[in-house]
Amino acid sequence: MTKQPNHTVIIQSRHLSIFGHIACMDDDVDAKMILMAPPPENCKRPPGHPCIMWLNTVQQDLRAYNLILNEAVDLAKNRPLCRLASTYGATHS
Repeated sequence: MTKQPNHTVIIQSRHLSIFGHIACMDDDVDAKMILMAPPPENCKRPPGHPCIMWLNTVQQDLRAYNLILNEAVDLAKNRPLCRLASTYGATHS
């Protein structure tokens, strides 16, 4: 067939790329504080629509690489290794 990566792999790679950019920021940057904040306890959605946050999606994407959130943040802080991992993940799925 074609040598194009699967659409879900492309989306997953982009989720993790954005997550990596935010995770390697300083802890006092607003974007990182918002990302790492716990979800609100009173999350209200219409019936049948789960309260899924973007971070939950990222955690699900990280499972494909056998990583948990804290390990991924530590990886993101190691910029050379993070770049290698994101390049490898985007091109070799």
